[in-house]
Amino acid sequence: MKSPLITKKVFAWALYDWANSSFATTVMVVFFPLFFKQFLTPGQDATTSTFWLGIANGVSSFVLAIMAPWLGALADRGGKHLRFLAAFTAIGVIPTAMLAFVGSGDWQAAAALFAIASLGFWGGLIFYDSMLVKVAPAKRLDSVSGFGYAMGYLGGALLLTVNVLMFAKPAMFGLANPEAAIRASFLSVAVWWTLFAIPIFRSSPDVNERAPVAAGSAMREGFAELAKTFREVRKYRPVILFLLAYWMYIDGVNTIMKMAVDYGLALGFPADSLISGILMIQFIGFPATLVFGALGDRISPLVGIFVGIGVYAAVTFYAVFMTTVSEFYIMAAAIGCVQGATQAMSRSYYGRLIPSDRAGEFYGFYNMMGKFAAVLGPLLMAFTALLTGNSRMAILSVAILFAGGALVLIFAARASRGVTPPAGLPETSAG
Repeated sequence: MKSPLITKKVFAWALYDWANSSFATTVMVVFFPLFFKQFLTPGQDATTSTFWLGIANGVSSFVLAIMAPWLGALADRGGKHLRFLAAFTAIGVIPTAMLAFVGSGDWQAAAALFAIASLGFWGGLIFYDSMLVKVAPAKRLDSVSGFGYAMGYLGGALLLTVNVLMFAKPAMFGLANPEAAIRASFLSVAVWWTLFAIPIFRSSPDVNERAPVAAGSAMREGFAELAKTFREVRKYRPVILFLLAYWMYIDGVNTIMKMAVDYGLALGFPADSLISGILMIQFIGFPATLVFGALGDRISPLVGIFVGIGVYAAVTFYAVFMTTVSEFYIMAAAIGCVQGATQAMSRSYYGRLIPSDRAGEFYGFYNMMGKFAAVLGPLLMAFTALLTGNSRMAILSVAILFAGGALVLIFAARASRGVTPPAGLPETSAG
C-alpha cells in the first residue's frame, strides 16, 4: 500500500511554493516591469529602461548561478538547509516590501531592490528543491514534486488575480490610482510570502543526514566537497547528461515564458488579454501538474518530460501562424497543461539520479543550469529575427532547443538504466 501523498511535512513543504510563487507572478512577470517602465522611468528612452531592467535581472542571475553549487554543498556540510532557506526568504521578502516605498523616479534603488529580492527568491529554491528527496514518501517523489508546483501555480494565481483587480479598479480597494495599487501589491506579496512560509520552518526537520559542523568548517568542507565532485565528474554520467538535456529544453521553456507576452504585444494583442492568458496558465497548471505527478509515480517522470517537450515544440510552430487573441488563449492553455509538469517531473527525475546526502550540492548544480538556461533561446531568436527580418520565424527557432533537449534526454535515460538508486531512496529507480 502506498504511503499517503499529503503528510504534514509534505504539505508544509508544498506551501512554501504557494508562498514564494507570489513573487514570481505578481512581481517578476507582471507588475515590476510595468512599475519600472511606466512610473519610475517615464522620461527615459524605452531602450534605456529595458537595459537597466535587464542588468538587474542579469546580475542577480549570474551571482546566484556562480554561487549555487557551493551554497548547496555548504548547507549539506553544515546541516542547516532550513536556516539557509529562512535567510534567503528574508533576502527576498524585505526588499519586496521596500519596493512599495521607493520614491517616484528613483529607478536605481528600485532596480537594486528588485535584484536583491530576485536573489532571495532564486537562492531559496536551492534549499527548497533539495528537501524534496527527504520530505517525499518512498515511490511518491514525482507526485510530491508535482504537488509542490501545483500549489505554487494556484497560490501565485490567486494573489495575482487580486493584484490585477487592485490595478484595474484601485478605488474599490481604497487606493488612489494604479501606481498606488502596484505599490500595495508589492506589500501583499511580502506578507503572503512570509505568512505561508511559516509552516515549513515549524513542521519540516533539516534534511541533512550528516552531523552538522561549525559554520567556518562547513564553508571549508563545502568548497572541498564541490572540488571533489568536479574531480569525480565521470562517476555521474547520467547526471551530467540529464543536466545538459535540462539546460537545453528548459532554456526553450524559459524563452517561451519570457517572450510570450512580448510576442503577443508585437502582434498587436491588448495587454489585458495577455495578462488574462498568464492567469489562464496559472490556473490550468494547478490540476495539470497534479495529474502529471501521479503519472510519474505510476509510469515514469520521463514520460511527463517528453510530453512537455513535445507540446512546447508544437507551440512554437503554432505561434508562427497565430493571428487572434483567441488563438493566443489556446496557446496559453496548451502551455498551462505542461509548463508545471515539465518543471516538476524534471526536479523529481533528477532527485532519482543523485545521492540524497548531497542533495543540496547537486540541486545547486541543477539550479545553476536553470539560471544559465536563459541565454541560448533569446540569442537564437535575436539572430533569426536579424537574418530573416521576421519575428514569427524567430520564435520558431526555439524548436531547436526542444529537439536537442529531447535527443540528449534519450541518452541520459539510457545511461541511467541500471544505476543504483541514490542513498536514502532505496525503493525508487531512475525510471
